[in-house]
Amino acid sequence: MNYTTRRFDGFTLLEILIALSIVAIGLGAAVRATIQVTSGAEEMRIRTLAIWVAENRLADHSARKSWPAQGNTQGVDMQANLQFVWQESVSDSGDPLRRSIEISVRAAPRPEYVLARMTGIVFMPVPKP
Repeated sequence: MNYTTRRFDGFTLLEILIALSIVAIGLGAAVRATIQVTSGAEEMRIRTLAIWVAENRLADHSARKSWPAQGNTQGVDMQANLQFVWQESVSDSGDPLRRSIEISVRAAPRPEYVLARMTGIVFMPVPKP
């Protein structure tokens, strides 16, 4: 009897398992990077909305042409269905015709974390003749 040995071309089970583990590690890293990019974009969106809240507070003082009283005030504002808590600190700037306003904005769910801080100057309204 004549036995001939056949040669099989292909991958062994060990080679396939090693290749699959390398692919799994690569896919895991890609998913992790995608999650980080997504959460970073959401953080930037919330910070941008907080900056808009601070800018709106400064614009409100300019538009009203009111002379803000010195001291601290706070309130709540909505931007894009998110609630923000703002705090204004009005102080004397050294010039009797202007006052300095510092505004800090926090997210309502996490009020211990300041998202935006802005400083502006309000000038005393000039009486109309």
